[in-house]
Amino acid sequence: MIKKLVLSLLFFVLLSNTSFVLAQTEKEYVKTDKDKFEDNFYESLKQKGIENYDKAILSLEKCLKSEPENATIHFELGKNYLALKKYKNAQSSFEKATLIDPTNKWFWMGIYDVNYATKDYLGGIATINKLISFDPKFKEDLTSLYMNTAQFDKALALINELNENVGKSDRRESYKIQILSQGKYQNTEIQSLLEQIKKNPKEESNYVNLIYFYSKNNQIDKVLETARQLEIEVPTSEWAQVSLFKNYLENKEGDKAVKAMQIVLASTKVDSKIKHRILNEFLLFVNNNPQYEKEVEKAISYFDTDKEVDVSKEVGKFYHSRKEFDKAIKYYELSNSKTDKMDVDNNLLLLQAYVDASKFGLVSKKASDLIDFFPNQPQFYYFSGLAYNQLKQFKKAMEILEMGMDFVVDDKNLEINFNIQLGEAYNGLGDNAKKEFYFSKANQLLKK
Repeated sequence: MIKKLVLSLLFFVLLSNTSFVLAQTEKEYVKTDKDKFEDNFYESLKQKGIENYDKAILSLEKCLKSEPENATIHFELGKNYLALKKYKNAQSSFEKATLIDPTNKWFWMGIYDVNYATKDYLGGIATINKLISFDPKFKEDLTSLYMNTAQFDKALALINELNENVGKSDRRESYKIQILSQGKYQNTEIQSLLEQIKKNPKEESNYVNLIYFYSKNNQIDKVLETARQLEIEVPTSEWAQVSLFKNYLENKEGDKAVKAMQIVLASTKVDSKIKHRILNEFLLFVNNNPQYEKEVEKAISYFDTDKEVDVSKEVGKFYHSRKEFDKAIKYYELSNSKTDKMDVDNNLLLLQAYVDASKFGLVSKKASDLIDFFPNQPQFYYFSGLAYNQLKQFKKAMEILEMGMDFVVDDKNLEINFNIQLGEAYNGLGDNAKKEFYFSKANQLLKK
C-alpha cells in the first residue's frame, strides 16, 4: 500500500515537471520579424485566393514595414489593386517592383495589364518595348497597339517583318488589309512585295498579293506581267490561275475563265474561302452570260466534300434572291440529292421557291412528305395549308393548319401566317364567322 502511494506521488511529480518544461519552452519562443513577414505574406495569398483583396493588401502592407524594398510584395500589391480596379495604385505598385528589379518579366507584365485595362495604348507601347527584350513574341501585341494608336506606318513595317520572320497570321493579315485600304500605303506595300519577289522569286503569295494591288489600281498590264512572271518562276502554280481567272472574267473570256476556275477548284493548295469567292464571281458572270450556266453545276461538284458550306444551297439562295425561282429550285433540289440527311432549312427554302414559282402541287406533295419526317415542325404544316388553299382544297387546308397551329411556339410571324391561311380556308368553306375570327386575330398580332 505504501509502495503504491510512493509511485503515484512520483508520477505526478514527473508530470508536473514536464508541464513546467513545456511552459518554459513556449515562453522562451518569440516570433522573429521573418516569421511575422512570412505569416503576413501567406495570409495575403490566402485572402487573395478567396478574393478578399482589401484584406490581402493590409497583410502586404505589414510585410512592407519590415521589407520595404521587396519587389515581390510590391508586385503582389499591384495584383490586388488591379483586381479592385484601383488602377493608379496598381500602376504605382508594379512600377516600384520594376525599379527594384527591372529584370523580372512578370513585373512589366503587371504594368501592361494596367495599360490594357485602362486602354492606355501609348503607355502599352512603352511597356511592350520593354517586354520584347524578354521575348520577341510580344511584337504581336505591338502590332495591335500600333493599330489602336493609328501608327499605321510602324504597324505595316512590323507586320511585314513578322510575316517574313515567323510567317503570316490571320490577325496580322486583317490589320494589313485595313491599312492597305488607305491608298497612300499601297505604294509602300507594292515596293515591299517587289523586293520580296527579288529575294525569293519562288514564293507564290508575294506574286498573288502584288497582282491584287495592281488589279485594284486598274494596272491590267502589270497584272498580266506579274501573272506571267509567276507562271515562269512557278510553272505549277495554281495561285496564278486565281488572278488569271479574274482577268479572264473582266475581259469576258468565258472559256479561259472556266479552265482557270476548274484548276483552282481542284487545287488542294488554294483555301476554301478563295474557292467560294471564285464561284460567287463566276455566278455573277453567268448571270449576264447564261451560255455558261451548265458550268455552274460542274463547279459545284468540286465542293461535294465541303462539310462547312452547302454550296448547292448557297447557289440556290443566290438565284432565289434574284427571283430566278426555277434555277433556285434546281439547286435546292440538287442539295437534297447530295445527302441522306433531311436539311430543314434547305427544304423550307425549297418550299418557298415552289410557292414563289406558283408550283402549289409540288408544295403540297413536298410539305406532306416533310410532315412525315418532321411531325413537330410547324412551318411544313403552314406550307401544306397554303398549298391546299391555292389548290382550292379548303377542307384539307383547314385540317392541316389547325393541326400545325399546336406546334407554333414563340414565333409571331408564323402565327400571323397561320391565322391568315385559316381565314382563307374558312372563307373558301363559306364560314364567314370563323373567317372573320382568324383574320381579326392576325390583325391583332400585327398590331402588337
